[in-house]
Amino acid sequence: MITLLVLLGAALLLGLLVMALYNSLVRSANMVQEGLSGVDVQLTRRAELIPNLVQTVKGYMTHERELVEQIAALHARSMAAQDTGERLQAEGLLGQALGKVLALAEAYPDLKASANFTQLQSALAEIESELQMARRYYNGAVRNLNIAVDSFPSNIVARMFGFGKAEFFEAENDSKRQVPVVDFASK
Repeated sequence: MITLLVLLGAALLLGLLVMALYNSLVRSANMVQEGLSGVDVQLTRRAELIPNLVQTVKGYMTHERELVEQIAALHARSMAAQDTGERLQAEGLLGQALGKVLALAEAYPDLKASANFTQLQSALAEIESELQMARRYYNGAVRNLNIAVDSFPSNIVARMFGFGKAEFFEAENDSKRQVPVVDFASK
């Protein structure tokens, strides 16, 4: 009788452990989704500003038409992305191109003095700041989920219920982490 009670107690404890680990994995996976949603909100806000920025800059930057066209193409690529990895890659490239446009404004005093451009520049700077915070939150949530998926004993529960690792939002190589270089001498 005592053996049966010990076995039932062990089974109950094991069941409670599995339930607690499962709930922890569900919480972590939901935080990753929440983080991705936050990044998506900021990317959408930025995407809505890009056509206005491109139109404003187009009139002033006849020599940099290539850069403006690149931004438009990257914007379209980002909007058409089918999965998270593709979207993150396109958004990284788009962020770099936008940085170049904002740096080029220094060479165009009329553009720099334009109230419309100044408003767009301020709004974009604010969104980029909020996007950076959203990316950090997302990456923190991904880190927590990935640790739970890899750690014992939650890795057993993760495999049993199909939880997998999530993808970090990061630059793919060192060149994407560097500040864009703008060379006015070659124009």
